[in-house]
Amino acid sequence: MSKKKTKYVFDQKSLSFKIKHTTLNEKIKTVSFSAGFGLVMAVVFIVVIYFFIDSPKEKILKRQVQNYERQYDVLNKEIENLSEILHVIESRDKDVYRVIFEAEPSEINYDKLTNKNSLILSSELNTSNLIINTSKKVDQIAKRLYLQSKSFDEVFPIAKSKKERMTCMPAILPISHKASNLVSGFGSRFHPILQIRRMHTGIDFSAKTGTPVYATADGVVSDPNGSGTGYGICILINHGFGFETLYAHLSKMKVRSGQKVKRGDVIGFVGNTGLTQAPHLHYEVRKNGSAVNPVYYFFNDLSIEEYEKVIEKSKEDNQSLS
Repeated sequence: MSKKKTKYVFDQKSLSFKIKHTTLNEKIKTVSFSAGFGLVMAVVFIVVIYFFIDSPKEKILKRQVQNYERQYDVLNKEIENLSEILHVIESRDKDVYRVIFEAEPSEINYDKLTNKNSLILSSELNTSNLIINTSKKVDQIAKRLYLQSKSFDEVFPIAKSKKERMTCMPAILPISHKASNLVSGFGSRFHPILQIRRMHTGIDFSAKTGTPVYATADGVVSDPNGSGTGYGICILINHGFGFETLYAHLSKMKVRSGQKVKRGDVIGFVGNTGLTQAPHLHYEVRKNGSAVNPVYYFFNDLSIEEYEKVIEKSKEDNQSLS
């Protein structure tokens, strides 16, 4: 066994070394210092471990969080892509309504539609902005999808009547292209008889008296003689689906009120009756009671080149014949 070390101190009075005896207080101080220092080092070590060094479980959780963040970014991009695709579908749906079926698309308030599940999710997870924002985006897309499905439900019955609708839509020239000339278009024009500039609600075709006039769509003659309107001898045909056509300044009619006609039937002949300057046909197309430009309803009769010429001619700012 090792011997206990003996400590000596130099005594300045006797000028000799003497054995140092440790008192109880000194022993207590030494032990207390050692214990305090050890405690401080232990606390520092624990703090370093706790705040700066991850445990295996924390490392696993951090990797999971990073993975969730990446998945969230991917999900968010997919939601944005779906929203863009849905926007394209909505735009095409409106085009189908307005252009093909000539109907107004559905207008439903998004705010009145609620998704109960998403509202519960948002209230329970009000501390997580990522989940709340994603939930709102998904909820918005769900509402738009619901509206789109309702819109398609309305399109189907309209589509079933498409064939009948197309036969009732004005689609040909009311007079032979070779036997006539478009001399005045739709819009503000100078009236040759009244000597004023006013809205010209149709288009004028100059032609010889007696040139045949054709029904531009299937329908029923509802007013074969619009007397007192300045139209002279005229024919008004109700085609259904909101469409009406008017043929004015005729020399003679070949139909009577209530008679059903088919597209291409001869209904009368060009003349010079009413407030007119020369023999011609004044032709109007009305949609839901309002006059619209007839040149947009010649798509069955003309080639692309011929149609472009008609469009350009109708835009000329000139004098009408009636």
